[in-house]
Amino acid sequence: MESRPWHDHYDYNVPTTLRYPRIPAHSIFQIAAGTYPDKAALNFYGTEMTFWQLREQMLRLTNALGELGIKKGDRVGLHLPNCPQYVISYLATLSLGAIAVNLNPLYTTDELKLIVETTDMTTLITFDMAFPIVRPLIEDARIPRIIVTKVTDFIDGLGVSTAKDLDLDEGWHHFSSLIENCKDTKIPRIPIASGDPALIQFTGGTTGIPKGAVLSHANVIAATLVCSQWGNPTISLISPEKRSVLSVLPYFHVYGNIVAMNWALFNCATQILVPRFEIDELLGLCANFNDITFFSAVPTMITAIINHPKAAGANLDKKLGLLNSGGAPMPVELIEQVQDMGIFYSEGYGLSESTSLGIANPILGLKKAGSIGIPFPDNDVRLVDIENGANDVPDGEPGELIMKGPLIMREYWDNPDETSNQLRDGWLYTGDIAQVDEDGYIFIVDRKKDMIIAGGYNIYPRDIDEVLYQHPKVFEAVAVGIGDAYRGETVKAYVVLNPGEKASEEEIIEFCKTKLAVYKVPKVVEFRDSLPKSAVGKVLRKVLRDEEEAKQKKEEP
Repeated sequence: MESRPWHDHYDYNVPTTLRYPRIPAHSIFQIAAGTYPDKAALNFYGTEMTFWQLREQMLRLTNALGELGIKKGDRVGLHLPNCPQYVISYLATLSLGAIAVNLNPLYTTDELKLIVETTDMTTLITFDMAFPIVRPLIEDARIPRIIVTKVTDFIDGLGVSTAKDLDLDEGWHHFSSLIENCKDTKIPRIPIASGDPALIQFTGGTTGIPKGAVLSHANVIAATLVCSQWGNPTISLISPEKRSVLSVLPYFHVYGNIVAMNWALFNCATQILVPRFEIDELLGLCANFNDITFFSAVPTMITAIINHPKAAGANLDKKLGLLNSGGAPMPVELIEQVQDMGIFYSEGYGLSESTSLGIANPILGLKKAGSIGIPFPDNDVRLVDIENGANDVPDGEPGELIMKGPLIMREYWDNPDETSNQLRDGWLYTGDIAQVDEDGYIFIVDRKKDMIIAGGYNIYPRDIDEVLYQHPKVFEAVAVGIGDAYRGETVKAYVVLNPGEKASEEEIIEFCKTKLAVYKVPKVVEFRDSLPKSAVGKVLRKVLRDEEEAKQKKEEP
């Protein structure tokens, strides 16, 4: 696949290659602060902060953190939901040459402890609602500096907390007081090279032992630029004064960090910050805005929003400019709903190890149902033999997807074995099985580790997911391989029905029989109220598989 047939399918104003400025990742923020200083950078429950105010807050915190002893290369944990404090902390951490370690506020104490110890974290920036997790954490894991905010401190009319209000432990620091007490807004003169680490993004979390993908300043710059260029066909027509992004995807996840926060900083867009995905609250928030330029989401979010009873009266069809979906495949039914609403959309693919990006469908150009699209500028892609990982597979045959280019991480933090396993000669081995067609469009067949082998057949659960979603009573569904004494593995479907609907196991199985080869049809169906999901709403197949294994072990004589 050395030729790049996909270039023929790029939209009219998307370049095939880019020149990437060799600047620190946080420097892109200066573009918006310098050109639109009085425009709202952040909107948090109606309270606005301009780009210039954000710049001042960020520099004050930068210098306050410097006075506390944070230096280049230190690991700083950002343990916050989407709020102004996250953006300020991220920019301040990078400005010191320190490394931001993104932490999910929903992690347990044990999960956090593993990350704190792995990275030898020197500072944790957290919030008052996380005290029940943080207090036991620091009894076990020593963190020299704890900085605490109250999320509502940046909402007008709700007052600003004090260290005394929050009953901070001795030696802990109060976020707003640090900023208030530091008047220094000089930019630190710290040499930061493009290849220096900017972020450590942990993967795995609740689904295994996490690995910290080290993303450099160059990775973040490249991802921000290619993401911005990909959106050119529609977004370039909107003046920067009017641009906004609906930031529901969490910033502690690399997808939200790049395609919402960093995209906004580079494109002079207002970030409409949403700290949690709560559907009624989100639709109420959308009512306050005449238009939203860009909304990045995952299929579960999109499904919940456009199928909500209030969606019809929310004018989302006119309000949403560009919708980007990632994290999991969009079912064909959902794609058709979005198209019928007249919303421009792109579905993409990426990993933490590829700075969240890699492959996407063009905004205006040819889209193929079921395809994740074509590689981004400067991202090379190959499909290699699943067993040996060395030889390219013939066109049309399934192979492991590997990628190389400016988006690919430096390494896993302090984990040379996993680094050499996943990164070979600059190629990132994704663990995803894909096929490519004659136009260079890529179709994910499934995760290597999700593939079900039943009675000698290779079954890709995504095929079954697509069929389950076509059933009119099904809201969400996922297929999983479970142990079977006779076939090795068999297919089990987990199904969430639409509100008020009832269905039987037989009904779902009979429906699948009309659309799937007999060996792919689920043998068992379990109905649930909800499915386990990651921080960004991705259904966690592994959690369901682990549950089933535990259940089978218990039943063994």
